Amino acid sequence: MKLNEEEWVEYRDVMEDVVRRSGLDKSRFYDLRGNHDNFGVNVEGGSVDFFSKYSINAQLGRTGNINSVTLQAGERKHLFVGLDSTMSVGTRGPTNLFGHPTDQLLAELDSELSQWDSLTTRPVTKISFGHFPLSFSAASSSGKSLRDIFLKHSLSAYLCGHLHTKFGKNLKRHHQPGDDLSFLHNLFQPNIHQMPTLRDPNCSSGAFPSKEFWEWEMGDWRESRVMRILAIDSGHVSYLDLHFKTGAKKTIIMPTFPLDSRFMSTSLSHHRYECQYMVPSSYETVRALVFSVSPIMSVVARVYDSRDGDLHIVMEADMTKHEGNTPRGNFYSAPWNYRAFEDPSPNRYWLQIEAVDMAGKSSSTELRPFSINGLNAQVSWTWKEFFVMGCQWASLYVPLLWSVLCFMFSILLIPKALQTFLKKQCSYMRFATGKGIVGGMAWFLQELCNFPGLWFGILGYLFFLLCFPWLSGRIFNNGGMGYMTYKGWVVKDIHSGENHELVGFPDVMVIVLPHLVTVVLPMILVCAALAAERGLHQHICSTAVKKEDDYGQEKKRSLKHDTPGIKRPVPAIRDRWLRKLLVVVCIAVCCKHFMNCRALIKAYEMNPFIHFPGYSLSVPVLVAYAVYKTRSNNQPRH
Repeated sequence: MKLNEEEWVEYRDVMEDVVRRSGLDKSRFYDLRGNHDNFGVNVEGGSVDFFSKYSINAQLGRTGNINSVTLQAGERKHLFVGLDSTMSVGTRGPTNLFGHPTDQLLAELDSELSQWDSLTTRPVTKISFGHFPLSFSAASSSGKSLRDIFLKHSLSAYLCGHLHTKFGKNLKRHHQPGDDLSFLHNLFQPNIHQMPTLRDPNCSSGAFPSKEFWEWEMGDWRESRVMRILAIDSGHVSYLDLHFKTGAKKTIIMPTFPLDSRFMSTSLSHHRYECQYMVPSSYETVRALVFSVSPIMSVVARVYDSRDGDLHIVMEADMTKHEGNTPRGNFYSAPWNYRAFEDPSPNRYWLQIEAVDMAGKSSSTELRPFSINGLNAQVSWTWKEFFVMGCQWASLYVPLLWSVLCFMFSILLIPKALQTFLKKQCSYMRFATGKGIVGGMAWFLQELCNFPGLWFGILGYLFFLLCFPWLSGRIFNNGGMGYMTYKGWVVKDIHSGENHELVGFPDVMVIVLPHLVTVVLPMILVCAALAAERGLHQHICSTAVKKEDDYGQEKKRSLKHDTPGIKRPVPAIRDRWLRKLLVVVCIAVCCKHFMNCRALIKAYEMNPFIHFPGYSLSVPVLVAYAVYKTRSNNQPRH
């Protein structure tokens, strides 16, 4: 959660070695700031901003948040735009999780992406890259987002990182405009593809498909050892992810056409193909890039048909090497009749390319489906992939926060109102007689109201979380202090002396929501359960005493009439096993809370008794008070 200058020195030295070994000009390298490079950085270019000191961009004078470069191949231009959307005032983690594009940054991005739009006669392929996926990018102060800009320009792809491969390997998302009136559309996208590709495009003059772009998250190198190669071949954008944890790659084969229909097809390519707007020459060959440490003797392209459920080879062609390539990689192609593979199914045909080197070692690509028509093959996210890619967390924070708070206030206030104003007292006997779920919940929650000190303590804690700072700590590496509410951090600018408010919003959700959902809500429920268990225990005690009195009177009558009495068992009311179980749950809730406090102490260098006593001590005190007040009581309730 902090920056380490030794790691940055190591990074600088490693990249200098990479530049030297590759023989490439240093200006061809571009590194991009992420949230881990911004932890605790109060001002860009300051003493703790090591990115501005050791990064390649800093050494080359690329100081802006937007940088672009244009490459030209024939008539086509390729525009690459990098963006830095880290927060201007970087707090320490974990409340530094989101990208924060400003209106100025979005305006600059829009300008960079539109710089070649006046040249309508020449095609432009637009690629953008940044650290944060759009699911972890907040909107600007005016409500605009990166997604709005990317849709406006119909990017070919937006490359991002941040999530790492531990969440899944299908962290890709196809963006298209949705119904602006749909509230859920702004919060969730249930699957990789927002909607199926249109099968009947409008080919009339001036009709174009809707705006769209692909978002491709890149795996991390540090832990997963994943690297990506991106290629643009006659406007067709493709990529290949390499996983080096399985070992070194002596031969790398990257198909560049046809494209993978799962993760690379677009409605624009479908529209151009169906309306015959595409460049036919870009469809007439199967093409691939091959990188190898050993000379390649042969490259073969194979197409399989899966119509019958099994894979059958329907094409096998030797690929020819194109001369004039650099030693870093060779370009191969093989002619084919692409119209023979037109099909309404986007995953009927599958491509595989095999290369054999001088030593006779064979290397093959994974089988991948393709659609000449440009149709999308549907791929479903796992629940973890949907959790990090399909949910717009910046927009979800406020609805989730108030949903949880309203639920907690309702389970406290509604039973109290029924008891106080409507004089409705729910008891175990009424629940046992009616046997209704509503009656059971009313009895369960109203038992907590019978302990005024506990009830008012919990209610006061909720108002504390809404009205007062949760904690104060050292959020800058150079010693800057600030305090945090559920709305964000309030920090003081050491240069201007002014306060920055709402810093790290909605980043603070990683503290706020887990505390409410995994600590406060379980605390309320277990306190109510302890109160209900005590009420149940008193009811059993009352019933047992009554039975014992009845049994005593019956015994006297039997002795009077000289008749042997019938012995009846008395319930073991002292063995409160349910209470013991609830006390274990209380201990678990407190342990979870202490773990959260320990992480915050480490992150922000705080003292729990000085910097956040309300946050750290209230929960264990309330739980201990609930355990104490619901202990054994010899006075039974009738």
